[in-house]
Amino acid sequence: MGEIFGILSGKGGTGKTSLCAGIATALAEQGYQVLCVDCDVGLRNLDISLGMSDSGGLSFLDVSEGGYPLSQAAVHPEYPTLRFLTAPMNRPVGRIDPKKFSDMLRLARWDYDYVFLDAPAGVDAGFCLVSSAASRFLLVTGSGPAAIRDAARVGQLLELRGKRDVRLVVNRVNKALLSTQRLTIDDVMDTAGLPLAGIVPEDTGVTVAASFGRPLLLYSGRSPAAAAYRRIARRIQGFPVPIKLR
Repeated sequence: MGEIFGILSGKGGTGKTSLCAGIATALAEQGYQVLCVDCDVGLRNLDISLGMSDSGGLSFLDVSEGGYPLSQAAVHPEYPTLRFLTAPMNRPVGRIDPKKFSDMLRLARWDYDYVFLDAPAGVDAGFCLVSSAASRFLLVTGSGPAAIRDAARVGQLLELRGKRDVRLVVNRVNKALLSTQRLTIDDVMDTAGLPLAGIVPEDTGVTVAASFGRPLLLYSGRSPAAAAYRRIARRIQGFPVPIKLR
């Protein structure tokens, strides 16, 4: 059976959605069956990072409560093993039935190797929806003090909810800025209190690829961020890939 990952961040602007898309496409290019679900109700944009903004398709609410089969989820135009459900726009997240959402994802585990839930930033209702349904988590932070503090708080809340498989990704890392801050990745880990799943360098290619409606791995497959996404994807599979910035 497949695994369900919640992709979370305490603070907006950490690059969480781009990371979610990057890891998902890295697994899909290996042939794994992958389902991405945009859970950011009202501010959905995972389709842009996936290169699926023209694909349309069902929302997760259409499947969990609307009677549509999961098999009708939108198929990626260039990764045939990658499917996508967008976030609904016609209902507040607080009025979404978490049991029906979780039931849908339990069924998805039979058809997909990996399911990624791109949660909204913060710890409101969207966080509760995703944290209840997922069993593994990637908590995305930047290297700024506010982002690190917020990540630590999200980690604490996950622990209170009985979630143990939580790993940290330090995203959009600028080596020169870290040096100026007199900060190391170990410092970030210590403050967040979580083990490290990966480091992703700042990479303008992420923004440029999205502006052209292309997933980064297809637009610039040898870019620093693309390489980092592939390394994290391998670690998720259990391979002992070294953690490095470049």
